[in-house]
Amino acid sequence: MDTEDLLEQGSRALDNGDYRAANGFLSKAVTLQPSAEAWHLLAEAQIGEGQLKQAYKSLSAGLALAEDDIDLLFSLGDLYLEENRNAEALTTYQKIIDLDPGEIDAWVSKAMAYVNVDDLEAAEQTCRQALEIAPDSAFALNALGDICVNLGRIDEALSCFQQAGEIDPEDPQPLLSLADLYYEREDLEQAEQYCLKGLKLDAGLPGGYLTLGYICLDQDRTQEAVDHFQQFLRLEQSPAAKQLREEVAAVIDGLK
Repeated sequence: MDTEDLLEQGSRALDNGDYRAANGFLSKAVTLQPSAEAWHLLAEAQIGEGQLKQAYKSLSAGLALAEDDIDLLFSLGDLYLEENRNAEALTTYQKIIDLDPGEIDAWVSKAMAYVNVDDLEAAEQTCRQALEIAPDSAFALNALGDICVNLGRIDEALSCFQQAGEIDPEDPQPLLSLADLYYEREDLEQAEQYCLKGLKLDAGLPGGYLTLGYICLDQDRTQEAVDHFQQFLRLEQSPAAKQLREEVAAVIDGLK
């Protein structure tokens, strides 16, 4: 099997979520003929398998071949963000912005890194810069809504989430953000409706099941709450969510 075949097989395995097989094909591909594309795909497979140290090495190897490759930089920035290495994430997203100021996702991800270090002023400013470039970015509006929630500006947050949902009705995130907001307002009926709508669009989002679990818990629907919490634990595998997973597991134990 030549390099082209290995890349094709590895890409197909990635698309199917078979990270182990993808890792095997792509490891062979970078051995035969290293390229930025091959290293990037291998890093995706390694991230899927939870091999984060190896993924950093693969991304670094790819960037050594193509230092301005935006796809590689995004993967690196997202990995930094996932692991709460926020200073490195900020630097990486800024490099993407310097290369292409129109990369709205880089602006928004940079804002999220600022949120992680509790610099809400910088986070808001960065989101608003993104919206100046792309006023119809649902991603930026949803992020701005999250920032407004943290700043206690609930009505503005509600408006941001609603706008985001209108711009992209197929995006479940604004719906789940509205669910969280209504849950905080103790409007459990509205919160549950938005949760179910969001999960209908994407049943693989762990945050929706977490919110549903607490909604059911508050309504003494104990078994439903346990089921939703268990689904959250099945889906949420992020290293950054370790403490949250432990808290949810403790809640389940307390309900049994």
